[in-house]
Amino acid sequence: MPEEVLFKSETDRSRAEIASLLRRVADNLADGESITLTAGADSVTLEPPARPTFEVKAEREGPDDGPGELSIEFELEWDETDGADGGSDTLEIE
Repeated sequence: MPEEVLFKSETDRSRAEIASLLRRVADNLADGESITLTAGADSVTLEPPARPTFEVKAEREGPDDGPGELSIEFELEWDETDGADGGSDTLEIE
């Protein structure tokens, strides 16, 4: 199935601003609330199930012979029809 981008935002932010946005997502997840993403006129509201799959990925992109770009990606994923839970690996973030 092809990927459909429902919402995208990419902006430079301070670490404190990013922490605040992630904290808001965390609070909504903990409270069982929907998550609404808004940037300008674009907006989407999603309702994660009780047990979505949580993917964390650290990447380095760039040439083999020089410095590249580092990233940390956090992804919540679920099936629109049933919200079944995913794997059971233990994740810790320090």
